[in-house]
Amino acid sequence: MNNNMSTYKLMIAKDQNDLARLCCEVIASSIDLVLDQRDRCQISLSGGSTPEETYRRLAKEHLPWDRVDVFLGDERWVAVTDERSNAKMLRRTLLESGPGSEAKFFPIPTVELSSPEESANNFSTILQEHCLGEPPIFDLILLGLGDDGHTASLFPYTDSLKVSNQYVTSCLGKGMERVTITTPVINSARKVIFIVSGASKKLALERLRDVSESTERTPARLVQPKTEILILTDKSTVE
Repeated sequence: MNNNMSTYKLMIAKDQNDLARLCCEVIASSIDLVLDQRDRCQISLSGGSTPEETYRRLAKEHLPWDRVDVFLGDERWVAVTDERSNAKMLRRTLLESGPGSEAKFFPIPTVELSSPEESANNFSTILQEHCLGEPPIFDLILLGLGDDGHTASLFPYTDSLKVSNQYVTSCLGKGMERVTITTPVINSARKVIFIVSGASKKLALERLRDVSESTERTPARLVQPKTEILILTDKSTVE
């Protein structure tokens, strides 16, 4: 960890559509830069409703998608047919059709395995097989921010915040079993982006950027990579 010394760069879009456009451009540009230097690019994407339009736009970008490995940062422990499944959302936005459908997707296994703990162990193995480094290194991680300060499935005052010896862990958040990558993996990423939208996230965003804020209350404060953190947001969130 970087002793809470990461810096933040804030980019403010005028509205949610503009935010989706901006986030799409940033991710597409990042993928291009990585593939200029390496044969494959590994990205971890966020679930939730905020990035859906970003993924729809991203699917249309003419990139070398066949050289891109797409992972999820967290998943609810539900069937892939469940409307709450992040994998289902990603499949119908980024991966359903167009250029983006050429990407290689590695969903987090869920109810096809016997328990969330087994799912976490299985996904940890997948990460180690496809990403270099210990912890596994993503070229880019896109994170959301909950109005309670959570990110990925790292929820306030939960045991998952203290996990440092595993790359993936099972956890409970908002009454649901979940599987999430842990802070050592997030903080090893070459580029970390938060996408934050909506007036309900205003306080959480202020806490994220407050160096005195507790990481227990606002787990997103645990995100401390060595590189600058990019926060993409819109006017409704900061005004």
